[in-house]
Amino acid sequence: MNRLENQDFLSISYCHFAFFGLGILIMNNTEFYDRLGVSKDASQDDIKKAYRKMSKKYHPDINKEAGAEQKYKDVQEAYETLSDSQKRAAYDQYGAAGANGGFGSGAGGFGGFDGAGFGGFEDIFSSFFGGGGMRNPNAPRQGDDLQYRVNLSFEEAVFGVEKEVSYNREATCGTCAGSGAKPGTSPVTCRKCHGSGVMTVDTQTPLGMMRRQVTCDVCHGSGQEIKEPCPTCHGTGHEKKVHKVSVKIPAGVETGQQIRLQGQGEAGFNGGSYGDLFVILNVLPSKKFERNGSTIYYSLNITFTQAALGDTVDIPTVHGDVEMAIPAGTQTGKTFRLKGKGAPKLRGGGQGDQHVTVNIVTPTKLNEAQKEALRAFAEASGEQPLHPKKKGFFDKVKDALEDI
Repeated sequence: MNRLENQDFLSISYCHFAFFGLGILIMNNTEFYDRLGVSKDASQDDIKKAYRKMSKKYHPDINKEAGAEQKYKDVQEAYETLSDSQKRAAYDQYGAAGANGGFGSGAGGFGGFDGAGFGGFEDIFSSFFGGGGMRNPNAPRQGDDLQYRVNLSFEEAVFGVEKEVSYNREATCGTCAGSGAKPGTSPVTCRKCHGSGVMTVDTQTPLGMMRRQVTCDVCHGSGQEIKEPCPTCHGTGHEKKVHKVSVKIPAGVETGQQIRLQGQGEAGFNGGSYGDLFVILNVLPSKKFERNGSTIYYSLNITFTQAALGDTVDIPTVHGDVEMAIPAGTQTGKTFRLKGKGAPKLRGGGQGDQHVTVNIVTPTKLNEAQKEALRAFAEASGEQPLHPKKKGFFDKVKDALEDI
């Protein structure tokens, strides 16, 4: 087999490997959609409505059933991905790992992500054929980014809040200042790779001699040897530390939105800068209100008398109680707008409104005086005489059980 045939054979083998790898990566992922009870072609509005419904259904403060808390967390995770168009596209193609953009899980609700994802195919060619330029192992590199999830109450999301978050991160070692060497000593050039961080290895194969580059097994790619490691970090240049930072959360935020804090991630390498911290916001549901953007929704139960004759009632809002007039003859399902009583608009400024939807509650138990009054009302209205079915024994038992 001549040189050209060798190259052709290797190219075919490489392509076969590449397509095999893609066959693993491209998946049909529906789990997050199933958690919210929507289809893969659901709109963002449908996803948001489904999230509000499922989040309220499984919220630990409302649902005390076993497993509800885990289902609530699963719903939060699904919405965080599907509400972001870029994460959703990545999830549809690569699954949860692709949607996280390289985020790793970590203690305390955060994890690092290096942005590397899957190695490019050019790395394979470089490994076998020595192609491509070599990265300087001693060049400064930025540290890993972190993410931290913060829960906000409904009111905190509306008005904004400042919160202090505490988490563990890889910080520059305070003993050796990041060099990894014992104080008073310094790293030296690696004796095996002579500072390049890699070694060239020749391997005999049925196709002939193949040359490839591998990471130096002495300096592990750093290009430097540490003869006397730092007693604190043991040569890594980093040490785990608890880090606290104050996060200013603006008014009007919603679940899934992120705040980036520059330089609050993990320590860099070779004098590189710290990575960033991404604060992921999660707004807990309210027992009174629902919200979509800057609009807040409230459901008001009124009696038949209030609906027929009209009334003035106090309506709770996040800004305090507001007096609202109910016109005579109001029908169930009627919606009133309280201007400026919603949430702030995150973009463009201004204040949203609160929508109040009326629900007329029909009484289930009437005394004789009430029944007589209603009969008189029906007669005055020209209605036909009413002939309600008398309740039997089992109906009375059912009513009694409902009252328990």
